[in-house]
Amino acid sequence: MSTTFDPTTIDRLRAAQEVEIGTHGARVGEPHRTIIWIVVDEQDRVLIRSVRGAAGRWYRDALADPRVSLEVDGRVIPARVEVASDAERIAAASQALRTKYARARASLAAMLREETLPTTLELLPR
Repeated sequence: MSTTFDPTTIDRLRAAQEVEIGTHGARVGEPHRTIIWIVVDEQDRVLIRSVRGAAGRWYRDALADPRVSLEVDGRVIPARVEVASDAERIAAASQALRTKYARARASLAAMLREETLPTTLELLPR
């Protein structure tokens, strides 16, 4: 299993302002889909964070079943999540969010709240 996305996928995710994430969690049936922000840091790691903190449904679902899918530019990208519990990846995600979404001040502030930081996840190919 690869630990990094191919360069074309990285570029596509870096350019995307929003992506649709599909999660399964503990529920049976169709996956839950929602729109989220996505960033790629300077090390080409793909990182996401729940604006609703641990209460976010997609976040809870992804923890229950780390197999997720992303839809960007009409393309579905299978992925898996890994909790980014280390300070370095959390800081990298915060910096990438500040850079990419600087104009979305209110929403950006919500993504940088202390209670949302532990919901940082790294996306990896599956």
